[in-house]
Amino acid sequence: MPFKSTSLKLAMVAAGASLLLSGCMETANYEATNTSAFKPHDKELLAKVRYENVQPPESFRRAIVEYQRKEAPGSIVVDSDNHYLYYVLSDGKAIRYGITVGEEAMAWSGIAKVGAMTEWPPWHPTKGEIERLGVPTFVPPGPDNPMGSRAMYLYSGGKDTLFRIHGTNQPEYIGQSISSGCIRMTNEDVIDLYNRVKMGTIVVVLAPHHGGGDSPFGSSQVASSGIGSVQ
Repeated sequence: MPFKSTSLKLAMVAAGASLLLSGCMETANYEATNTSAFKPHDKELLAKVRYENVQPPESFRRAIVEYQRKEAPGSIVVDSDNHYLYYVLSDGKAIRYGITVGEEAMAWSGIAKVGAMTEWPPWHPTKGEIERLGVPTFVPPGPDNPMGSRAMYLYSGGKDTLFRIHGTNQPEYIGQSISSGCIRMTNEDVIDLYNRVKMGTIVVVLAPHHGGGDSPFGSSQVASSGIGSVQ
């Protein structure tokens, strides 16, 4: 039966599009931080932070959600438009984390893999960051380092993309687009993710305004090619 109201039809279409882009159903099971998985060094440094350790808005807190895309379990998918990172589980589920992403002009998208992993990394700002932000050329590891508690370095074509998934000393910006292009998570969430991934984990960073439920390069390729085939 045709809709009697054009506005009702548009509202339903908009709701459906939003659901596809978010990659999950509206219901979410929010998870409290499991500090038992933290190392003593993590607890020591996190107790010394000088930034205000605010909680992100509820919609950007870590949650188990239903997942509609087709990447293989163990993959990471970054949805910059909606400020979410997904760690794909089996049985149509994913762990969804709220993130800070780069402004669109500074964002990177594509298919990469985790090529290096570091706990409490130092920060080596790029030349552009030094010129734009007026920061020092090196910031040592520590509780107030902008790289936070963990870093996962994204490689593509066998080369470092210079983009990372890492922690932050500005948790108040989770859910916003203000970084220099890297993918920031709360220090607690990035420890949780770091403990789940391994070297070579596939990372799919969706291009801006990318909708739909299919993998950008085909779900069968993700499932059968193996991590090592992503260069």
